[in-house]
Amino acid sequence: MKDEFARLESFFPYRLAVAAEGFSRALAEVYGHRYGLSREEWRLLFLLAGTEQMTSLELSARTTLDKVQVSRAAQRLEEKGMISRAIAPSDRRLRLYTCTEAGRVLFAEILPQIEARAEAILEAMGREGRMALEQGVAALAAALKETAQPPAATQGPKQPQEVSTAL
Repeated sequence: MKDEFARLESFFPYRLAVAAEGFSRALAEVYGHRYGLSREEWRLLFLLAGTEQMTSLELSARTTLDKVQVSRAAQRLEEKGMISRAIAPSDRRLRLYTCTEAGRVLFAEILPQIEARAEAILEAMGREGRMALEQGVAALAAALKETAQPPAATQGPKQPQEVSTAL
């Protein structure tokens, strides 16, 4: 049993996931505990506050959220008055999401706190550690892009094209 745990602790995908989850939870202390937003709600608000409107498909493609998660988070944000949604005239199956003024105000209040929290964590790494992390993340993203396989119907869920990371 001890050998299996040691093996897991040295397994790079596990270590990367643990570090990413820890970073994400540190940020969630701001938007979650202080403002009552879920991770999914924050991701949608983050994306919608910077654009005029997005479809449900665009939101799914730009996050790690599936259609159901987008729909549920959007419903909660709409109930809180942070976004509005409408049926797309071109395709009635799609929803168009727009950030409300209240949503933009809340986002403008939260974002500097999120950025400060993220910066504090990254500063604790030291200059060299931070540079190495930046280079490593860029190299990993490039390697993933280079080795990506074309989607096939039997390969499982579609991978997102772009992931919003500081969420």
